[in-house]
Amino acid sequence: MRVAFTLNGKAVEAEVEPRTLLVDLLRQTLLLSGTHVGCDTGQCGACTVHLDGRAVKSCLVLAVQADGRTVLTIEGVAAGEALHPLQEAFRDRHALQCGFCTPGMIMSGLDLVTHLDKADETAIREGLAGNLCRCTGYRPIIEAIAACIGEKG
Repeated sequence: MRVAFTLNGKAVEAEVEPRTLLVDLLRQTLLLSGTHVGCDTGQCGACTVHLDGRAVKSCLVLAVQADGRTVLTIEGVAAGEALHPLQEAFRDRHALQCGFCTPGMIMSGLDLVTHLDKADETAIREGLAGNLCRCTGYRPIIEAIAACIGEKG
């Protein structure tokens, strides 16, 4: 099957098998390695991307479901060399260590920054419930997201 969609602001097309997962299309065919594969079951959140402006776990989405839609990966978040404010907040607050969960955390965090009106720690924790981190203890991640939400208001 042929799929065509907007990826990080650019039109792309690819030939895929009907059972191909979006994460596999991104990593293996389109060679975007920022979207990580952690669990293959949707539990870790390392594969989180945005599909039409909402965070989804790309290991649970078929590539054909992206046809005609808009996909944003971690590679499309920064504006050239300028980091997105959430990426800067992660850096400034040491919200990453090994970095494996970071792309998924940032993509989930961006969804929260976009859709939350205020920096509510409970709402941020609930929004990150599907993302696992073994290094940071979550506190700096929550603080980075809260700071970015506070800056937009």
